[in-house]
Amino acid sequence: MQFKCNQKMQIKGKSRISSWVEELQRRGRITFSLQDALCQFPSYTIPALRNALTRLVAKGKVVSVWKGFYAIIPIEYSSVGMIPPVLYIDYLMAYLGRPYYISLYSAAVFYGAAHQRPQEFNVITSSGSLRASEKKDVRINFNTVREINPDFILKKKTRTGYVNVSCPELTATDLVRYEGEAGGMNRAATVLNELAEHLQFGKIPDSFFSYVSSPVMRRTGYLLDKVLDHPGPAEELYEQIQKHGCSMRTTPLKTGMPAQGYVTDRKWGITVNTNIEIDE
Repeated sequence: MQFKCNQKMQIKGKSRISSWVEELQRRGRITFSLQDALCQFPSYTIPALRNALTRLVAKGKVVSVWKGFYAIIPIEYSSVGMIPPVLYIDYLMAYLGRPYYISLYSAAVFYGAAHQRPQEFNVITSSGSLRASEKKDVRINFNTVREINPDFILKKKTRTGYVNVSCPELTATDLVRYEGEAGGMNRAATVLNELAEHLQFGKIPDSFFSYVSSPVMRRTGYLLDKVLDHPGPAEELYEQIQKHGCSMRTTPLKTGMPAQGYVTDRKWGITVNTNIEIDE
């Protein structure tokens, strides 16, 4: 089996896998692939190398975060035997060859939101679906979109490099778009309430208003305006919806539920078919 080896991952004088991993960590590397290990130890068979790496996993030195891809566990996380996905997600997605951004509640954390479940990590990617990954009770949830517009993605620094994170406005609308998969509308509204001070719909590029669907924008606006009492960002969003001629066709606040017999908010074109309660 022929591989193109990454020279940066090859270290002279390291004949044991454990010492090679330790040296990678000293050099600031946080991840490596099975391919990297094969390039360092060409005399090993793949089964023998996997067995050696399995022993390192058992010792809490590394964790297999994807088939053929490993993260090195920093000493401060050795007691739990796991590393937060935010520290390795950029390397994992590069390994998979997939564009991505950190989304939903995981993105909201970068803007100060506190209502995040630490055992869940949310990522949006394109180019086909990815199964959820769960290791040591930490689950990475993947949602897939047709394309990712880089205009709405920010680079945020972590201790291990940079990651792609949705801007506050895309974070807000994604929370509403994917609320059914991420804990429900109450939870989405709770985090949206914490995001509100960061929202600047009047300054975001015009393409945002074709990139995000009108029903999702109007649900977001309704929540900001009528439920959460944040008239500033709500009015900015409403003005942009009007400016860009977005559809105002009536849509339910909660998808997948009956909408007949409920009051419709005329301003936003939202049929209010559920009650929203947020956590203070």
